[in-house]
Amino acid sequence: MEILKEEATESNGKRKLEEESDALQLSKQEGEGHLSGLPPSGKWDDNQIVNGSVIVPVVEPKLRYITLKTGLCYDVRMRYHAKIFTSYFEYIDPHPEDPRRIYRIYKILAENGLITDPTLSGIDQIGDYMLKIPVREATAEEILLVHSEEHLKFIESTSSMSRERLLEETEKGDSVYFNHDSLLSAKLSCGGAIEACKAVVEGRVKNALAVVRPPGHHAEPDSPGGFCLFSNVAVAAKNILRNYPESVRKIVVLDWDVHHGNGTQKAFWEDPRVLYISLHRYEQGKYYPGTKAGGADQCGENEGLGKNINIPWPVGGMNDADYLYAFRKVVMPVCREYAPDLLIISSGFDAAEGDIIGGCHISPAGYSQMTHMLKSLARGNVCVVLEGGYNLDSIANSALSVTKVLLGESPEEPKVTVPSAHAIEVIDDVIKIQSQYWKTLQPAYTGICFTNPSIMGNYSLLVNPATEKKVLSDLAVNPRLCDAVRNSQAQYLSSKFGFINLPVVSGKGLTSPSLDNQVLSTKDIFQANTIIIVIHDPSDVWARQDPRSGLLDLSGSMIVDTSSKFVEWAVNLKYGVIDINVPLTLTGKDDETYNNVTASQELLLYIWDNYIQYFPVTKIALVGFGDAYNGVIHLCGHREVRSIVKASINFLDRTPLRAIVSSIDESVTDWFYKNSLVFTSTRHPCWGEQGTSEMKRPRKKYGRVLKADIDGLPNIVDERFEETTDFILDSIEEYEDESSN
Repeated sequence: MEILKEEATESNGKRKLEEESDALQLSKQEGEGHLSGLPPSGKWDDNQIVNGSVIVPVVEPKLRYITLKTGLCYDVRMRYHAKIFTSYFEYIDPHPEDPRRIYRIYKILAENGLITDPTLSGIDQIGDYMLKIPVREATAEEILLVHSEEHLKFIESTSSMSRERLLEETEKGDSVYFNHDSLLSAKLSCGGAIEACKAVVEGRVKNALAVVRPPGHHAEPDSPGGFCLFSNVAVAAKNILRNYPESVRKIVVLDWDVHHGNGTQKAFWEDPRVLYISLHRYEQGKYYPGTKAGGADQCGENEGLGKNINIPWPVGGMNDADYLYAFRKVVMPVCREYAPDLLIISSGFDAAEGDIIGGCHISPAGYSQMTHMLKSLARGNVCVVLEGGYNLDSIANSALSVTKVLLGESPEEPKVTVPSAHAIEVIDDVIKIQSQYWKTLQPAYTGICFTNPSIMGNYSLLVNPATEKKVLSDLAVNPRLCDAVRNSQAQYLSSKFGFINLPVVSGKGLTSPSLDNQVLSTKDIFQANTIIIVIHDPSDVWARQDPRSGLLDLSGSMIVDTSSKFVEWAVNLKYGVIDINVPLTLTGKDDETYNNVTASQELLLYIWDNYIQYFPVTKIALVGFGDAYNGVIHLCGHREVRSIVKASINFLDRTPLRAIVSSIDESVTDWFYKNSLVFTSTRHPCWGEQGTSEMKRPRKKYGRVLKADIDGLPNIVDERFEETTDFILDSIEEYEDESSN
């Protein structure tokens, strides 16, 4: 009986397992395609819930962001601000700050189904994806948080000015115009920016786009300028900080307009609650607004010190890769460290491809990528406020791309991914300057001040140095690697080729160890018939850097000496050689008054006056590298060298071209052009913007300028070495043939 019971129990157990397995398989079959876990009917009925088959009850999605719409600010009345036409030509070729700018953005949003407004009249109900944010006029109280009473009264007075007075104020102003509707449009633009930010902060929308005009970031507290009447973003930020002190304590204003936002910067110069970051075309302060306020060294003052970051592009033509490189290296790390509660984008689209005023090449994909990155900050509390942008197609396509990302679309992929040399150099300078304020930009080792930016290639700054005393004192107490490298070179040339030291007596009493072994020569230089004079910057050092400490791995480093090939070539041909090293900076206190460009000029004149003119030499070739080439140009223009200088060869990477200015006679320019070769990097600024109508050819006064197919001084020398030596030999042989005849 016990055995029968056990067999019956086992049989029942197996049957139960088989039934459960069948039920589970049936459940899987019925549930296919229902990834939410709901039954095939799509919802739970009361019996299922009562019978206890529910494990997790149905709840509302615990999502704050994606369930909200993107806000949109737009009002047709902002198109009323327009330039008064004074001629037919102004009608057919309208002012760049065209009222149609905001219309074209609104229109392309409708054309792509992002909003619904068949008449494009600015209706309130605009569809399922975006929420219309009502626009109102900014109040005087709000505007006066940024602007002076005098400024506000002046803008208010334009509504009652005569036509003649409006034209007069337009003529006197700094790139601004006025009509009777300027006040209304400016107050709506300013109020729209405020309301867009409020909607984001209050959680009524997940983010917002304010399609407003006139723009604002050039308007300073006491004056309009650059198409701007009120500083829209600055006024909005000030009001948000005042009205939402608990939820918004810190704001980032990211300005990607191609022009520096001088008005926004000035509004928050001493305010630590706002971090202002601007990426703009600068060109050493010559690009609009044409001041030094947009320089990388402008960091704020007092409590606002370090809360102002300028990323100043030295040339036009910057592209997606350049901007995204700046974002990865500076913008995003600093913003994460700052941890803002709100992010406002001063969104000018004049850096977009096709905008001839901006002259840059940011694609819609580039703008979408930057927007995507910025959305990860401030818990997604992002408000995009329109600034500049003057190509109607470019501004529309760029704004569309930004809006899609605001809605939740993935960003497009940019076609250009490698940053330019200009971008790499500028970002390096910005990091050096800003690393004293931001830990995310600092190497761990801070024994040396890292705030001295590279100024090589900036001739105006080189000849007018204004280096901070603090930087100089920090550098003076630390031995410099360039001194050790030059001493090593001197030892090598002495042991291998018997080079000697040519004494240089400085009238300035300089005693820096950086000047040791500055001028070296072959030992028979006093009897040489042919001399090759090589003048160069200090050798570069290629090295791997520890990302944490900033220290160089010396075991994996090497010296990159661009001039040594010419020295060895000349020695092997039994020519006399003079090798001149021009330090970029000096170790010790002498650096306070030292300038390497001036030094190259004075040094080569000294060699000529105290050595060359007393030698029996009949043929000389001058070979210049980098900034030191300025000495070659200066010598050829200030001494009568034409009888014995048969060739001038120069290699430039980023160093600006220098025109020969003669104190002898005008024919020197023609002589120099005939007897010179000046090789530049393929992306040297002297060639203009490649692939565009702005490409140019350097003038004759710079010598015979040739473009290499590559960048980097060592690479240029390698590429053109054979061509250069053939030119020198031909020049010397031609002289010998003439002499024999």
